[in-house]
Amino acid sequence: MPRSILVFYGSYRRDRQGIRLADYIVHGLRARGDTAELIDAKAVGLPILDRMHKEYAPGEAPEAMAALAAKIRAADGFVFVTGEYNWGIPPGLKNLTDHYLEEWFWRPAAIASYSGGRYAGVRGMIALHPVLSEMGMVVISSTLAVGMIGQALSEDGVPQGDGGAALEASFPRFADDLMWWVDAAKAQRAKVAPPY
Repeated sequence: MPRSILVFYGSYRRDRQGIRLADYIVHGLRARGDTAELIDAKAVGLPILDRMHKEYAPGEAPEAMAALAAKIRAADGFVFVTGEYNWGIPPGLKNLTDHYLEEWFWRPAAIASYSGGRYAGVRGMIALHPVLSEMGMVVISSTLAVGMIGQALSEDGVPQGDGGAALEASFPRFADDLMWWVDAAKAQRAKVAPPY
């Protein structure tokens, strides 16, 4: 049975290149037979956090926020694609993530990072890991880190050059690790209600 994975991307930059990695991951998961959907923070367009989804009375949350809450609750797992902004997380990704809490609980998450330089966004990845853990997700140990993103992936998200070859070599392990945790969490939730 296919697993349902949401892939979150949070850059609002005009010439953003990390969307290439997000698209690559979506296509890679689909090619494995799973369901994957890109959630682009810029396209969703949530306001700067004023109220979390749970702080609205039933039926009063903005439509985009409520629709995304339902998708998050229905998903089996998540992939967060992050760049590195001053050693941290892109504000668009953090803002989108912070609108929710219980919706994330008891599902695994994976982190993929990128940058235009050689450090591959790993400091953003390191900053994101404890945030996701605090929000109730189990963050898997496998990661994807793509440096020189403009050279590693074409505008259409096709791997190219040495960086693209490295990405293709590491993606199967990344996806296998995520799916192992997705299956384990799903089986456990079916046996025992999570301890809320």
